[in-house]
Amino acid sequence: MSSQSHRKMSGIRPNKPRTDEIELTELFSSQMSQLCLNEDYSDVCFIVENQRLPAHRVMLAARSEYFRALLYGGLSESTQTEIHLKVPVEAFKSLLRYIYSGHMSLAQMDEDNILDTLGLANQYGLSELELSISDYLRQYLALGNVCAILDAARLYNLEKLTKVCLTFMDRNAADILQHDSFKSLSKESLEEVLRRDSFFAPEVQIFIAVWDWCKHNPNVDIKSVVSFVRLPLMNLEDLLHVVRPSGILNPDKLLDAIEEQNTSKYLPYRAALWPEENVATAKFVSRTIMGECRAELLNGDVTSYDMEKGYTRHCISDTNETGIVVELGTICIINHIKILLWDRDNRAYSYFIEVSPNQTQWDRVIDYSKYHCRSWQFLYFPARPVRYIKLVGTYNTVNRLFHVVALEAMYTTNLPKVINDIVAPTANVATIEMSAVVVDGVSRTRNCLINGNYTDYDWDSGYTCHQLDSGEILVRLGQPYIIGSMRLLLWDCDDRTYSFYIETSVNQKDWVMVVDKRNEHARSWQNFSFNPLPVVFIRIIGTRNTANEIFHCVHLECPSQDPNFLLAEKEKQKLVEEKAKEQLRIVNDNQASTSAGSRASTPRRSVNNLRAIAPANVQLREVEDNVLVQLGNVAGGQHNV
Repeated sequence: MSSQSHRKMSGIRPNKPRTDEIELTELFSSQMSQLCLNEDYSDVCFIVENQRLPAHRVMLAARSEYFRALLYGGLSESTQTEIHLKVPVEAFKSLLRYIYSGHMSLAQMDEDNILDTLGLANQYGLSELELSISDYLRQYLALGNVCAILDAARLYNLEKLTKVCLTFMDRNAADILQHDSFKSLSKESLEEVLRRDSFFAPEVQIFIAVWDWCKHNPNVDIKSVVSFVRLPLMNLEDLLHVVRPSGILNPDKLLDAIEEQNTSKYLPYRAALWPEENVATAKFVSRTIMGECRAELLNGDVTSYDMEKGYTRHCISDTNETGIVVELGTICIINHIKILLWDRDNRAYSYFIEVSPNQTQWDRVIDYSKYHCRSWQFLYFPARPVRYIKLVGTYNTVNRLFHVVALEAMYTTNLPKVINDIVAPTANVATIEMSAVVVDGVSRTRNCLINGNYTDYDWDSGYTCHQLDSGEILVRLGQPYIIGSMRLLLWDCDDRTYSFYIETSVNQKDWVMVVDKRNEHARSWQNFSFNPLPVVFIRIIGTRNTANEIFHCVHLECPSQDPNFLLAEKEKQKLVEEKAKEQLRIVNDNQASTSAGSRASTPRRSVNNLRAIAPANVQLREVEDNVLVQLGNVAGGQHNV
């Protein structure tokens, strides 16, 4: 039989595409939903608020573990045809419709019904529905519903919804305090709101709202709630004429608050929180109040600056009395500052940064007065309330002026590891984007060593080099970083090998050798690890080339970005830590069994044993100190006995 005859007999149309999957989910859902609240084939009836709601055991059990246990788990309800439930009837009906159809129209439900349904979804283990309702509520937060939603979110442990509610209340604190729904907030939720530094409103308004809440909730112990009001942030007039007449606080608390105002350097400030948003802008009414050419610093222009314009500056003095001061529009919680130092040539600057909530108490959060820095600076410190930011230049390699093109201030959740004000990066910071520059070395393209291109190189281009026995390759990072590894690509278009060494410095005067390959024959990719230390300058000096008198480098990374190398280093560090813990355990066991007379000589001997098992490139100071502290505690405790 021909294929054409076969198609005629089978009815196959040659031009119609094949359909391997049949998708009739919508029809199935529609037909199944017809059984909802329908007595046909019903084998159980729920009595809710005196209403009879017929249902089907197998349907409920298939959709919910809760109902499976209730109806088929051997409980008394397993044999009952009528089951009484103490739940909101409208919410339960909505839940049944969802169970039968997989569909729920939240837009057709009022807020109380939605919250009740959220509670039932949590109770009956319908996690997908619970998550969907939570996502819906996050989109429709308002002054009138956020308090009720926060209570529900905390009750059902919905962390994301709780966080969104708290953030919404932070942003609208003054309006929330005056809204009637604030009085209905649960005690636990109210305390969580009040303890937040980012719940930013005048403290007297917070006190008045808490006072009203206490009057609306007379059966609640208000002592702990009132304790979250930060009395030292209120002025004397408010304390005497608002707080005192309320009678809800012991007069001694007022005296303590007044004393703290007058004596404490650090008050428990509240502040605005705008995550990932630069608050040093005109949008937030921020301005520069000290420095020359003040209008330039916060105008957002980071491109059209030159020798004559586009920066704010101050004269560098030996007393550091001058500086550039930025006043934020309001007190804000920040943990990250970016500044652009003038970088139209190779000059470098040293500086420090201080912040203050009140222009009286200044805290130094960044001190790079001993480091050479250039271009963009990426600075991090513990989050704190800040109103004023002071930049003080201490050194310029060219003259006695400190030039800053731009400043940004924000709160960020993307925090790197920071050690003593210095970032310990995981990403490569020897890049043009991170303000690094090649100071010395010969190449056809400037900064080709750090431009990220390590594939397009040949005999004539794509590398940086220097003459053996004279010269060097010198890279300056944008700012100090804690560096413990590097990766280097040596030119490898033939089989030649190189010898070299690498030194680092923070000031281009004092150098530390971190890599020594002078007695080795190296080629192509090279990975190095060493004791982490602050680094600004990286000096690579070739000592041998088996082909000619030139040392060639194609690419530099610090820290190394080789995933295999990083994994091996991580495993190596893990083994070191495990050995150190085991050695500490042995030391403690030995200490417990030694006599009191020999105890005094044990700590240093134990530390020497620890040195014997740990690699040279591991920082032992912390481990040593831990051992000594442990031994000291044991010895001290036994001596007292």
